[in-house]
Amino acid sequence: MTQPKFDSDLYEQVMQLLIQEGSEGAAEVLRVLLNEAMKIERSQALSAQPYERSPDRKGHANGFKPKTVESRLGSLRLDIPQVRGDVEYYPSALEKGVRSERALVVSIAEMYVQGISTRKVTQVLEKLCGTQITSTQVSRAAKALDDELEAWRNRPLGKTPYLMLDARYEKVRVDGAVRSCAVLVATGVREDGTRSVLGVSVSMSEAEIHWREFLGSLKERGLHGVTFITSDDHEGLQKAIQSAFQGAAWQRCQTHLQRNAFAYIPKTDMKSQVAS
Repeated sequence: MTQPKFDSDLYEQVMQLLIQEGSEGAAEVLRVLLNEAMKIERSQALSAQPYERSPDRKGHANGFKPKTVESRLGSLRLDIPQVRGDVEYYPSALEKGVRSERALVVSIAEMYVQGISTRKVTQVLEKLCGTQITSTQVSRAAKALDDELEAWRNRPLGKTPYLMLDARYEKVRVDGAVRSCAVLVATGVREDGTRSVLGVSVSMSEAEIHWREFLGSLKERGLHGVTFITSDDHEGLQKAIQSAFQGAAWQRCQTHLQRNAFAYIPKTDMKSQVAS
């Protein structure tokens, strides 16, 4: 691997920036060091220094591409090294920055979805990260989260022998009014024991038509090979299961069964059983 050499000119440049600007020059120092680090990493990826003739060379430098990135010290105008030839290269420092940026975008979107105002989101980010954002950026972040969710909801499914179906009720704003809606959830277990949520759908109720549409959407995405289903004994759900997965064995969810049974036991008897 090509080893970086000490660059006295770079050292002098950084020292002069710190001497002249103090902490105010920290952003420029970071920019200079990142640019140099990316050049070194490119040489390592190519297994050769610039203009070096080497039998180990894997490709060639191909100039730079300007890019502005956000950091805790502010905006940095960087020169991203490019390569040509049979070699893949992208600066590790920027890859880490991309992951951090994605995490920040998701956090912004989640705060927005939870009903936190743009002003409060801005205040939180400014205190935590020293970063200011606009309402447009918050909207873009929320849209990015919507796009990610849509991709997840439409991802292809496969053979899933075991299926668990359930619903819960949440407050949802519909046509300007808040009402209680059913959130239908399908969880699958593959043959290797891997469990994952296959899909989620918000419906007006647990009526058969809503369950039928939800199960149909799972099959359209490729769900097949279902042999065993666990759910409660809701009439609408039962009919939808019989229609969508004929021949699959069914078992009533034991948790729901226990809850229903406890509803018929007087509270005094429940307390005496617990005490004993």
